[in-house]
Amino acid sequence: MPWQVLLGLWLLIINLIAFALMGVDKRRARREGAWRIPERRLFLSALLGGSVGAIAGMHVFHHKTRHRSFRWGMPAILLAQLAAAAWLLLR
Repeated sequence: MPWQVLLGLWLLIINLIAFALMGVDKRRARREGAWRIPERRLFLSALLGGSVGAIAGMHVFHHKTRHRSFRWGMPAILLAQLAAAAWLLLR
């Protein structure tokens, strides 16, 4: 299987996971005393390629949108990933 197909599958899966993590954490945030997903794990899912899914999840579920680290951090991760992709494609 070509690496481009594997990369595309990875990006699809990790973005779905990042989106779902935002939704699950929002649901748990509404329930008092429920175990929450650590913010580190939410950022890790974005760093592993799921930044688009994480940003979409933030907006769809209205989750973490007031946290400055998420409001600025997730788009910064996306921009860094786009810059890295452009550099790899153009070199």
